[in-house]
Amino acid sequence: MVAPLKAPLSTDLRGPLPTRTDELPFPLDLRRDQTEALHAQLARQIREAVLSGLLPGGTPLPGTRTLARTLGVTRGVVETAYAELLADGTAQAEVGRGTRVRDETPTPAPNAPAGPAGVPAWLPGIPPLPVDGPGTRPGLDFRVGVTGTATLDLRAWRQAWSDAAREPVSGDYADPAGEHRLRAALAAFVGRQRGLGAQPEDVLVTGGTLHALNLIVRSVLPPGSRVLMENPGYRAARQVLLDAGHEVLPVPVDGDGLIVNADTPAARLVYVTPSHQFPLGGRMCLSRRLALLEWAARHDALIVEDDYDGEFRYGAPPLPPLAALAAQTGAGGRVMYLGTLSKVLTPSVRTGFVVAAPPLLSRLVRARTLLDFGPPVQVQAALTHLLTGGHVDRHIRRSRRWHAQVRAALTGTLNGLDGLAHLGGIEAGLHVCLHLHPALPARDVAAQLTAQGVQVTTLDTYTLGEAPNALLLGHGGLSAAQAAAGGRVIAGAVRSCATRAGLAPYSDA
Repeated sequence: MVAPLKAPLSTDLRGPLPTRTDELPFPLDLRRDQTEALHAQLARQIREAVLSGLLPGGTPLPGTRTLARTLGVTRGVVETAYAELLADGTAQAEVGRGTRVRDETPTPAPNAPAGPAGVPAWLPGIPPLPVDGPGTRPGLDFRVGVTGTATLDLRAWRQAWSDAAREPVSGDYADPAGEHRLRAALAAFVGRQRGLGAQPEDVLVTGGTLHALNLIVRSVLPPGSRVLMENPGYRAARQVLLDAGHEVLPVPVDGDGLIVNADTPAARLVYVTPSHQFPLGGRMCLSRRLALLEWAARHDALIVEDDYDGEFRYGAPPLPPLAALAAQTGAGGRVMYLGTLSKVLTPSVRTGFVVAAPPLLSRLVRARTLLDFGPPVQVQAALTHLLTGGHVDRHIRRSRRWHAQVRAALTGTLNGLDGLAHLGGIEAGLHVCLHLHPALPARDVAAQLTAQGVQVTTLDTYTLGEAPNALLLGHGGLSAAQAAAGGRVIAGAVRSCATRAGLAPYSDA
């Protein structure tokens, strides 16, 4: 019969029980004031001693009566602890030999490196995450990559989700490429908005641009492929490529986009943002687009066209996507077009899409199946309602007017900095680039602005090598009044830094 677990009373119920035994080569520390039961404390401490090598395999454990008497507990406490050790394989019991540490218990290798909390020592460290975290920095934040929702039709938005909730609930997996209705709606959408002809079978629904790029670099590219990237460029995309084990070669850009010439090296893939180069903001001219397509044909390469905010244009005529040009020239299979609804609607829907030729798309669908088996059906249903009902197109028209007003308010306050700074990338998108005079280091101007409660970004983390001397000003999440107020502070800071640098007698006035 197992004795009750209640230990004999001592004069100090809160203090530790006796901590040494003559038969174990380490102290035991059982405490009555812990929430952990006494038998669990005893089993844990013996188990830790076995795992650390203090009790090698085959070591006999003290008899239950002896150990109970030494510790000042009932025999039942020790018996229950031993029962736990027998159950989990730490100990073994044999007739005539008593209870002992299991013979085959492994002992740690001498001088084996140990990582924190048992993590393997060979596990590499984590490089800094190349994205801005959620939320805003203190003050007025010209953060890149966000969009406002002030123009969102909340009635249509709520109705879309209400309709999605009424959809039949299936007990089966959905199409990993995306529901056919949504793929058809997205194909029609890029046809209307971007002039890209596509069929539903050409479309894969993704969890956004980075998700799409992860699928591409892991399912289309052979291991260790060489990839060309714009420099400066989208830092998160660069890290995706590096984490997948590919070789990234930076290629310079100018106001007309990626520089393509006879010196452009061969590669299996090039990643570009031709509609609004990220982060400098230029649009790739038609001659460069044709040159890039010719480069891809010559080197048997693929092109990833990231059209992350091409819906927002301000007075500039739209240029055909690379994918549309490629189709016209008979090279449509070389371009994978990446679109997203993060800027069109909100990043919270976590939905983008890829338009690609069937041989490429089938590989992406296979990778998507093995990764997560496809996007959530209810989210797809709501987005289908918004797209097919014309709500997204109307929202884009409203948003385009809104962002044009914000952009005008911002650029209007910065146009008087002739000789000290000039704006780039103002024809499209949700950010502009303020290029500074060489005598005005971007880091110094940004630091002064931070002290004044205005947050901007330099191009250091977007560039491999020496970064352009410029500030990145995202206006997607601001109102016209906020943009104008922030622009006045930025202009004042530039003039103040210019005065200190002796460029001109500018003042903060």
